[in-house]
Amino acid sequence: PAPGLRQHHGKMAAPSSAPLPCPEPGAAPYGNFPNYSRFHPPEARVSLLPDGLLRRLFPAAARPLLGLDVGCNSGGSWVSLKPDPVTCSLLIDLHLLCCDIDAALIERARQSSPFPASISFANLDIMDSASREPFLSSYLGRFGRSTFDIGFCMSVTMWIHLHHGDSGLREFLAFLSSLCEYLLIEPQPWKCYRAAARRLRKLGRNDFDHFRSLAINGDMAERITQILTKDCAMELVCCFGSTSWDRSLLLFKSNGSNQEGREPSGS
Repeated sequence: PAPGLRQHHGKMAAPSSAPLPCPEPGAAPYGNFPNYSRFHPPEARVSLLPDGLLRRLFPAAARPLLGLDVGCNSGGSWVSLKPDPVTCSLLIDLHLLCCDIDAALIERARQSSPFPASISFANLDIMDSASREPFLSSYLGRFGRSTFDIGFCMSVTMWIHLHHGDSGLREFLAFLSSLCEYLLIEPQPWKCYRAAARRLRKLGRNDFDHFRSLAINGDMAERITQILTKDCAMELVCCFGSTSWDRSLLLFKSNGSNQEGREPSGS
């Protein structure tokens, strides 16, 4: 492992960060809601995806495929998977690294995961380049790789945007696009920004530092699509529709700059 990383019980541990305060109900200024999957069940977004998506995207790629889930919360999208033959077959093909800024949520995910051999959980601030780069490089190096096949970013972009501003959102999207051949992203609409700010005000807290100065606003799915396609060398492959809470599920593909991160399968 790279310096500063530690290995324990067969799991690679991310650089630890100071624990986040337990959010009051409805607050969670980093999106670290303790029961997020109860009010936004992952099945709602999974149901929008076509069967066999990974095999369609990677019909001849060498296995395992590598996936990165940024802002996984307590892992609800993955720990809710049932260990049936279809799921087991999928996870033979896919190894997932799921990360979140909240250490308590990551610990819950580790304890609940039905597939510890295929899904790893790490406490990581994805906007901390000094921590993320050696950690992710170390993980990828275990597979002889420098990039992930697919990245998942589900209802995370708003929190990056509110805490790091327009430049932070652009940096985040550029980083993910450089690291992933495909990117499946679910941006929060602008009304969610207003609701998040309103929740903080009701609790008597200060507003988000960047909320009132964001120039990237309005139709966030469209604005994020523009950034990824114009600035990040990605193309929009498909919009799979919207969830019942009005969030689009968008699939992007690198225009080719990332593909050197995987060795050809020879098939």
